[in-house]
Amino acid sequence: MTDNLKGILWMIAAMAGFALGDVGIKALAALHMPLGQIMMGLGAGGTLGFALWTRGRGLPLVTARLWHPAILCRYVAEVLAALCMVLALALTPLSSVTAILQAAPLVVTIGAALIFKEGVGWRRWLAIAVGLAGVLLILRPGTEAFSPLSLFAVGAMLSLAARDLATRAVPREVASLQLATVGFSALILAGAVLVPFGDAFVPAGVVHWSWMAFTVLTTIGGYYAITVAMRVGEISAVSPFRYTRLLFGLALGVTLFGERPDGWMLIGSAVVVGSGIYAVLRERQLARG
Repeated sequence: MTDNLKGILWMIAAMAGFALGDVGIKALAALHMPLGQIMMGLGAGGTLGFALWTRGRGLPLVTARLWHPAILCRYVAEVLAALCMVLALALTPLSSVTAILQAAPLVVTIGAALIFKEGVGWRRWLAIAVGLAGVLLILRPGTEAFSPLSLFAVGAMLSLAARDLATRAVPREVASLQLATVGFSALILAGAVLVPFGDAFVPAGVVHWSWMAFTVLTTIGGYYAITVAMRVGEISAVSPFRYTRLLFGLALGVTLFGERPDGWMLIGSAVVVGSGIYAVLRERQLARG
């Protein structure tokens, strides 16, 4: 088995883990657990898990480098992403949330061109425009099918793109595990923000704890898998398989939550994914000269 194939398989496993984590959040919301309680529980569990992992690698949990402006910007983006994501998953279909999130790499490319002055040719600009048009097909503003609640997914997508852009400016001396620990702690703050607007915390029973553990473990597993994928295979070969998250999201939404994506959403999803894959392959072609 080649390194690229190994990387692709790890990437697919990562996307499955993240999709299952989304299922866990929807399941907890369906059990009438307040969103603030969900986020604080996930944040605490994930922070503890990554903190133990970080210390196991002999890395410090606290270092002066974590106060770098890029990390602070990344933290703010993580909080906003967590707020929008949990609201989107609780209030809108999993399949549509997953589809909208696939536009994040296109927004990252726009940000990289505007902020970091990275070169983006007209073909990739066209792919970006087509991909964003695909998002509009999913949302369908101005029609009866449009739901204002779907804007939470758009907010999550934009916040995740901002997080990825901030990550590019993080000093290389800061380990990925340290970033992940800080990132998960942002969920605790996001949950605290939601607490005053939600119901009182509910006593967590076996079912609640089981779903909470499931969500934390699948998300941590997804992070581990994507880290291995990016290190084992070539980024240009592995990155297109990020879009398998959409397949998992659609399948899980239909089978577990009885969702029925309509034709426009499927077409919009295909447009977003196709544009994203083209942009990645075009970047790979240019890198090879």
